Amino acid sequence: MAEHTVDHHLDIAAHRSTYANFVRGSVALGLICAFILVSLCSFAFGHTLHVFMGFAGLIIGIIAVLIDARSGSQRWLLSVGVLVLFGLITAISVG
Repeated sequence: MAEHTVDHHLDIAAHRSTYANFVRGSVALGLICAFILVSLCSFAFGHTLHVFMGFAGLIIGIIAVLIDARSGSQRWLLSVGVLVLFGLITAISVG
């Protein structure tokens, strides 16, 4: 008869790596959702070149999020800066 053993050894390094990647993915997804919301505001309420500006901001924003995600930084400065700039440009276009 075969012996069945259970190894209760936890790999903490793998657990922390998985958790860090989960948090990084969650932040990236949240930023992409914010870019989508600002783009939708541009599509709905913009006056001049609203469709072009919405798609351009969305594409540039997703690229910025991907750059921040791949760089491994914890601060997301590029993505947040592009989001604030895109939001301000959209607010000026709407107003």
